[in-house]
Amino acid sequence: MPALSKREQIVTEALKLFYRNGFHATGIDRIISEAKVSKKTLYNHFRSKDELVLATLRKRDELFRNYIMRETELRSRTPRERLLAIFDVIEAWFQESSFSGCMFINASAEFSESDHPCHILCAEHKRLVREYLRDLAVQAEAQAPEELSKQLNLLIEGATVEAHVCGDHDAASPAKRIAEMLLNQAF
Repeated sequence: MPALSKREQIVTEALKLFYRNGFHATGIDRIISEAKVSKKTLYNHFRSKDELVLATLRKRDELFRNYIMRETELRSRTPRERLLAIFDVIEAWFQESSFSGCMFINASAEFSESDHPCHILCAEHKRLVREYLRDLAVQAEAQAPEELSKQLNLLIEGATVEAHVCGDHDAASPAKRIAEMLLNQAF
């Protein structure tokens, strides 16, 4: 595996720190230390901490959506099966020792102004996940794919909050049972 570029090294370490500790609580000096780069190197790649936060959110979006789609497709064969398999994927995510909730929910809470670039990027991530669900619902020929995708997304979001805030790492199981009922009504 080729060595990471300095920029990727910074983003990778910042992503871990921001996810575990939060954005405002993680200082630039800690990122520099963990990434093993100089302050000059960091600022050669990112003009500000906000620019670094945006880069980490973009990276997390890419990694997370690719993970969700790849794992969902590995666990199922048909679009309808995938609409349920996604709950198995999020349950596996909840079980990871590094699980600290949804980075986008966390970020949107820290950058709560709806016109803040970080908040906008978080909303875009959520839209893209809903779009993936909607595309699966369309492929499965659900009667109302847009409505079904919104309902399933709400179940995923609720299970994620339940797992993170309440420590219920099995929250995806009851969400999946509700999703099965929704699917039975949608076809």
